[in-house]
Parts: sequence; C-alpha cells; structure tokens
Amino acid sequence: MRITNKMMTNNMLYNINGNKTAMSDLEEQYSTGLAIQKPSDDPIVAVRALKLRTNLSELNQYYQKNIPDAMSWMETTESALKTTSEIITKIHTYCVQGANDTLNEQDRNSVAINLKELKSQIYQEGNANYAGRYLFTGYKTNTSLVFGDESHDIRYTMTETIKNEDLQITRRIVNTCDIQSLDLDDLDSFDTDTRPSEVTTYRLRLAYDNLYPVEPDGGLELKIPEKDEDGNYVYDADGVLQYKDELTDADMNVLSSTDPKAYYPGDDEINFIEDTGELILGRNVYEKYRDDDFQVTYQKQDFLKNELRPEHYFECTTRDMSIEDEDEREDKKIEYKIEDQKISFEVTFNQKLAINVQGREAFAHSLGRTVDDIVQAVSDVKACQDKIDEVERLLKNDALTEEQVFKLNQVLSVLNTEKDLKDNIMRAAYERGLTGMEKEEDRVNIATADIGTRHNRLELTENRLSTQQTEFTDLLSQNEDADIVETVVNYNARNTIYNASLSAAAKVVKNTLLDFL
Repeated sequence: MRITNKMMTNNMLYNINGNKTAMSDLEEQYSTGLAIQKPSDDPIVAVRALKLRTNLSELNQYYQKNIPDAMSWMETTESALKTTSEIITKIHTYCVQGANDTLNEQDRNSVAINLKELKSQIYQEGNANYAGRYLFTGYKTNTSLVFGDESHDIRYTMTETIKNEDLQITRRIVNTCDIQSLDLDDLDSFDTDTRPSEVTTYRLRLAYDNLYPVEPDGGLELKIPEKDEDGNYVYDADGVLQYKDELTDADMNVLSSTDPKAYYPGDDEINFIEDTGELILGRNVYEKYRDDDFQVTYQKQDFLKNELRPEHYFECTTRDMSIEDEDEREDKKIEYKIEDQKISFEVTFNQKLAINVQGREAFAHSLGRTVDDIVQAVSDVKACQDKIDEVERLLKNDALTEEQVFKLNQVLSVLNTEKDLKDNIMRAAYERGLTGMEKEEDRVNIATADIGTRHNRLELTENRLSTQQTEFTDLLSQNEDADIVETVVNYNARNTIYNASLSAAAKVVKNTLLDFL
C-alpha cells in the first residue's frame, strides 16, 4: 500500500491530539482530585458513587441531626426524672420523721408547708420542655402536663379506674369538740359526756378534690367491671367492657366533708364527698366489692395551679362552659382517649427509638393526694391544739367560779382525748406516706431506668454510625478520588510522549519531494 504525505500528516495530527487529550484528562484528575469527571468516563464508578453519596447523606442526617436531637430530649427528660426522685426522697424523709413522732408542733407546721411546696415542685418538673415542646405529654407537646394557672371555664367529665388494691381502710374522728359554742355563762349546756372516737372508713380516693356538684347536672357513675376466673376483664363480642353493677348519684349520698355523717355511711350505703373527692363505702358494700375494681365517672371544673390535666391520664370529655349556648357548647366538646403516645425518632436505617416518657408513667395523682392527706392530718392536730390553748387561756382567768373551772377542765380533757386520737391519725397518715412515697420512688425509678436504657442504646447507635460514617467516607474516596501520585507519574509520562510526538511530527512534515531529488 502506498503511504502518502497526507496520510502521514493525518496520522500525525490524530496521534498528537490523542496524546493531548490524555494529558488533558490527567490534568483534570490532578486539578479536581476526582477519578472521573462525568458518568460516561466510567459508568460503574458513577453508579457506585451515587449509592455511596446517598448512604452517606442519610448517615449524616442520623448522626448530625436526628441522634443529637433525640439525645438532648432524653437527657432533659432524665434530668427532670432525677430531680423528681430527689424531691420524693425528701418527702419520704419528712414522712419518716412524722411517723416516728420526732417533730414538735412548730416543726410539724413547717413540714406541712414544705410538703405542699415539694408536691408543687414535683408536678412542675412534669412541665419540663425541650425546644418549646413538653416532654411528658405524648403527642400533645404543645399542652402542659399541669395547669400553669387556675382554670374555671372548662368542665371535664372523666372516667377513672381504681384498682381493688387502692381501696383504703382509714380512720376518722367523730364527735369532735367545737369550742365555738362554748359559753362561760352557760357551761352546763356544753356536752362533755360524748367523747371523740375513731371510726373505720372504707375509702375510694379519687384523683381530684373540689369536684363539680352533682346536682343539677348529674354525671356521677360508679361501675364495677366484670372479671373472669383469671381476674381479666370480660368483654362482649363487640369488645365492650361488661359490668356486674352500675350505680349513679341516685344510689349514693352526695355530701360535704362537714356533714357529720360524711365518713360513716350506713352499712349498705355509699357517701360521695364532693369537696374532698372521696367515695366512702358502708361495711356491707365494702365486703361486696373488696376484690373488685371500680370505674368512677365524675365532673370537675375548677382547677388550681399545678393540678394535673385530666386529658393526659383519663378518658374524658371537655366542654367550654364560657359558651352560653348549650347546643354550641355540645358541638364544640372535645373527647380524649387514653393510648400509648410514643414519640419515635428514626436513628438509623429502618430503626426507630421511642424518646419520650408519658406523664402517667412517672407523675401520679396519688402522690399529691397522699401529701394532701398528711397536710390535712397535721392541720387537724394544729386546730385541736389551738382549741386546747384557748381553753387553757380561759382557765387562767382568776374570775372563774369553781364550777366554771371544773367544766373547763372537763372540756380540756375531751380536747386532749381528741388530740391524742388525731395524733394517732396523723402518724398513720405519715406511715401511709412512707408506703406511698416508696411506690412513687419505684414508679419514677422505673421510668428513669427505662429512659436511661434507651439513652444507652442511642449512644451505641451513635458510635456505630460514627464508624459507618468513616467507612462510607473512605469507600467514597476510594471510589471517586484520583491517586495523585499515580496521576502525576502518568501525566509526566504522557507529557513526554506528547513532546516526542511533536518532535517526530516536525521531522516528518519538513520532508518534501525536493529532499529526494
């Protein structure tokens, strides 16, 4: 085959351009640090790079955003629970002192004040929030666990379940001495023959006191769920809970705690005490239902600051009583159901972790109600002591006759008997407080241990993601990044070849036909 000059020139230009293109590619690798500049350079490397970048992006989302946010939420929760546990321990210490009767009159009053403040502080811990979201309220992160201020417009109709082990046997004092009716000019009319005495009461203590009056709206129901032989609730085919007995306010005595018969109903009667939130069962009623659970439906409208919101604890319905039109009020009612409301964060690929603790798992009504019982018992002792002090002051009057002194001494004897009985009840209240605080400590400790365990799992996940992040970054680098040393060597080699091609081309191009004549 005849090789022409044109053919040699074309081959020369093609080779020079190829060498120059190779040098340009190596220069781009050296300048960008990347092995390929576009997918067509190496489709396999390009596809692998897309997958690695997607995985690394997800890892960064988990590692840099989701996990730190979840960890901060859980650490704030754990801090609130630990503070709550410390406060309960303080209350427990006060109960130990009170149960041992190591406190004088002034100390008792100080303890009562401290207990009330500590109770408020515990419930305030339940209002802990993170980034403006309440921690213990499930999905309702914009609603506080306790009332921040008094509420008087919203009426709650709630259903509370009371287990049979929470049916309390307590003691109350009857025939107390009222010295307000004491008249020095007519002491003979003052009854000193009837002595104060204790009566045993069978009490269902509801979550709230100062309940809405039953009349005229009604709304009070007491139901006894039916159980099978294994102690499980019985449901019908449609999943509706069955009841063995259902009582309404018409079957009970609706009374105030000031009523003399409030705490000792007839054997077959039930007293509902609105202002203290108690159901007092007669002896026969107690014997009938002592092994049963109770469902009590009742209403409350006036809530004080730091009282727990019912919607976080009970199935309830709220009605805005500031709306005058009854039909409009009924249309705007809100119903709340009790369900597990776990807030879960996705902390790694296809793995979610619940980060929250619900209020009812850590903050119970029973804690506040137990403290209220202690405070009331201390208050009763103080009131009795005040009556004793008043009678002793009257006895210091030198103008008293022998008959008056004798009668006042009788009154003083009655009051001392009453105080002894109330001292015993106060100590019993402290003893119940000991048991109650131990249960509350267990409740909070379980919640703390649970959140602590999840926090540890989160830390393990964080460590694993940190390792994965490093590994994926290395894989991405191995897949995409150019080897700089190799690139420099190849570039120098290509540069030598390119210069050689130019040199060869110069010798080929300068030869003409005249060179051969």
